[in-house]
Amino acid sequence: VVERTVAKKGTAQLAKAYLDYLYSEEAQEIAAKHAIRPRSEAVLKKYASTFKPLQQFTVAKYFGSLTEAQKVHFNDGGQFDKLYTPGAR
Repeated sequence: VVERTVAKKGTAQLAKAYLDYLYSEEAQEIAAKHAIRPRSEAVLKKYASTFKPLQQFTVAKYFGSLTEAQKVHFNDGGQFDKLYTPGAR
């Protein structure tokens, strides 16, 4: 939840309720039925034939922190800017 945004719009309670539901078993089941990888281990196990195992990693392991990754890769002049050419096809 982006605190500044929900405070400005008065939607903090609604945003929290949405996120609480999003990670519920019921919502995870709906996601899996629509080929969206569930976060729930139980639901993921149920749909194992649809979702092959992934080797996951943390940002901290490779980049130190989210702040450092943002600075190096996405801030103005970062790695993304070096790769991205606006309007290119």
